[in-house]
Amino acid sequence: MPDPRRADLLMRYQRAQAQFTDRVDAVEPGEWDAPALPEWSVVDLVAHLTGEQLWVPLLLAGESPDVVGRQVPTDPAELLGGDPLSAWESAADAALTAWAADDVLSRTVQLSSGPAPAGDYLTEMTVDLTVHAWDLARAVGGDTALDPELVAEAFRYAEEHLGEDGVPGVFDAPVEVPPGADLQTRLLARFGRRA
Repeated sequence: MPDPRRADLLMRYQRAQAQFTDRVDAVEPGEWDAPALPEWSVVDLVAHLTGEQLWVPLLLAGESPDVVGRQVPTDPAELLGGDPLSAWESAADAALTAWAADDVLSRTVQLSSGPAPAGDYLTEMTVDLTVHAWDLARAVGGDTALDPELVAEAFRYAEEHLGEDGVPGVFDAPVEVPPGADLQTRLLARFGRRA
């Protein structure tokens, strides 16, 4: 019998990928060097997410982070070539195909932080795509409105998994939000971003 949780997780992941794809597609040729995050340009951000997608099939196949880290390049030029959108779409498709395997949620994945249930990894990937879609849109003056269902799921994840200091080296500590802030603003603040 199909696992309804699997269908929901995959649907959200696919929507998060599509949301990020829309943001990548909206980047104009002169915007790739624009700052996206304190230490990343737009091209660095897209390369980061492209690389993360390339890790998925390998980790789900049982490879260790050390092995995968040697197989997946980190250099944006190597990851994206001359066509960032095509590179992103190819990596996203490969990841989605890997996640679509029937037994995927029964697997344990070896992450840099240690072993984790594949479903937790899938949720983490969905949250990362959601927050970074906002980063990318903000960097190029694009549409910063995020899918409300993805925002709600990402906020739930943040409340359950992020400490008061964020995740050092990964997510900044939360920032204050004004009273009555909407859920997207609260989500972004939880990840150290000011909307």
